[in-house]
Parts: sequence; structure tokens; C-alpha cells
Amino acid sequence: MSLADTLLPREQIQVVETLKSWQEAVKLASEPLLKRNFITPAYIQSMIDSVEENGPYMVLTDYFALMHARPGVGVNQQSVSLLVVRESVNMLEKPIKVFLVLAAMDNQSHLESLQKIMMIFMDTKKYQLILEGNKEKIIELFNEGGNER
Repeated sequence: MSLADTLLPREQIQVVETLKSWQEAVKLASEPLLKRNFITPAYIQSMIDSVEENGPYMVLTDYFALMHARPGVGVNQQSVSLLVVRESVNMLEKPIKVFLVLAAMDNQSHLESLQKIMMIFMDTKKYQLILEGNKEKIIELFNEGGNER
């Protein structure tokens, strides 16, 4: 079974050209999870409030934000979604192109899957491919990424 089948299915990966604000990006990035009832609107608002209150601490590296809120609150099922915005969005003076939304049920159970996803993002070549915003290549990347070799 690949990563894409379980963790980051095709319908939870989006690529868009441009957005007006990081808040709009967080809402759009979360939409696939909301549609599948994996999260509630409260979870999305929590992520936005958290950045507004605490600054852009979810920005882990250039162009990359790992969006999350308190585990379990507004989360119906552990899940992840990905939004790539080809034209970076300003999040409190930080340019972001990749919004990875993590919805965790608790403090532990998501760690293994998050680690697998982060291995892909930490690979410079793979990260560049994600930044380019070719949806099919991104889907392929997450399919390959989960295969045990």
C-alpha cells in the first residue's frame, strides 16, 4: 500500500495558481478534509487563530507551512491534505507556496505518517518538484514515497 492510498490520496492534493491571502489558502487546503467530514470548520478556524495569535511558527522552511491546531479538537479522523500555490502567499512576512494540513486525533498516532511525509519534503529534489506545482508529479511522488524498498 502506498502513502497516497492511505495518507495523502489524490483528492486531498490541490494545486492552484494564486490566492489572495494565507487564510484563504488554509481554508482551501482544508476543504478536502472538511468535505469528507475528517475535520470541522472549527479546526480550520483554530489553525488561522493560532497563526494570528502566535505568528508564523508553522512555517518550517522556505515556502513550507505545516498547518495544524490542537489535536482532537474539531478532528473526526486523522488526515492530511496538501495545497500548492504556484505564486507564493504572504503569511506574516513569510512567502508560502506549500500548505500541508495535518489533522491529528491525539499527540502520538500521527507521528509515523508525518515522518513519512516529511521525508519527501526533506529531499531537495522532491521538494523542488512539489514547489513546481505539477499535480500529477506530486501524486506520483507520494505514491513512490510510501513504497517500502
